[in-house]
Amino acid sequence: MKKENIMEVKGLHKRFTSKGITVKAVTDVSFDVKPGETIGIVGESGCGKTTLGRCIVRAYDASEGEVFYRTRAGEELDFLKVDKKKMKEIRKEIQMIFQDPYSSLDPRMTVLDIIKEPLKANYPKMSKAEMDQKAKAMAEKVGLNPMYLMRYPHAFSGGQRQRIGIARALVIEPQIIVCDEAVSALDVSIQAQVINLLRDLQKELNLTYLFISHDLSVVEHISDKVGVMYLGRMVEFAPAEDLFEKPMHPYTEALLSAVPVADPTIQMERIPLKGEIPNPANPPSGCYFHERCHYCIDKCKTDAPALAEMPDGRLCACHRAKELALRGFTYDEGAKSQT
Repeated sequence: MKKENIMEVKGLHKRFTSKGITVKAVTDVSFDVKPGETIGIVGESGCGKTTLGRCIVRAYDASEGEVFYRTRAGEELDFLKVDKKKMKEIRKEIQMIFQDPYSSLDPRMTVLDIIKEPLKANYPKMSKAEMDQKAKAMAEKVGLNPMYLMRYPHAFSGGQRQRIGIARALVIEPQIIVCDEAVSALDVSIQAQVINLLRDLQKELNLTYLFISHDLSVVEHISDKVGVMYLGRMVEFAPAEDLFEKPMHPYTEALLSAVPVADPTIQMERIPLKGEIPNPANPPSGCYFHERCHYCIDKCKTDAPALAEMPDGRLCACHRAKELALRGFTYDEGAKSQT
């Protein structure tokens, strides 16, 4: 494991089998994470990004692969192979914020008890007064009024509920947070508030985020690096600025062309994809994307491209990555253009 990394995902696979049918939800995904970074994971619904996040926190057991993690104490270990006792120690350092801020909260528990629950599970010797004090301090940090902590989740708005979920994840002081579509269920104005809150908390608490989303405009705003997934595979991994300005994979180009712009005077030229997403239980031969790709050649139909390092250091899984000049997305009030 490299000294500069806090986590290294290597060759991660996840397969679901039911009634003799095997679905390859995640296939051979690899990437590195540095402390304090935000890694955005994007792709269409069903591409495997949520499954990837759940495998990393071991909500699902991965079928193959390794997730090396450096603990706060400096110990390096494969997160997927530790025993239950060790797992309980590590889980304090890797937490998750879920997509639906209502169904992820127990409606029978007060907000104070919800935020305290991780403390009860991980620090059973902590006194009730200490737990209350810690929970109230964290609630205030995420923008919740401590006076309302004895209320139940139904009394709060969607944005407030997500703040409760954030407080619950942070109260045990983790190093890594997996944000699974953490703002997709919120109104746009509330999304901005929660995103800014996450960024402020990251700086204050030195957090590392794995930010899973289908909203590229949000990902561009918060991410340092972005991984693009298609049908369970990582097809491109690059610094956010480079990926948005000059994508190297045709699928990334198509995703960027579909980013909405809040200006009716701007006419964006969308790149429509041919056909439908292939069946993950029976993926096509060669490159999984070749049936929908405008740049497909014969080699793409037979040979699966590896996620290889490009001259500029980014990773891309495309046979024609070095020869294609793809269109990026750069939008601001001065430029107002799609390059």
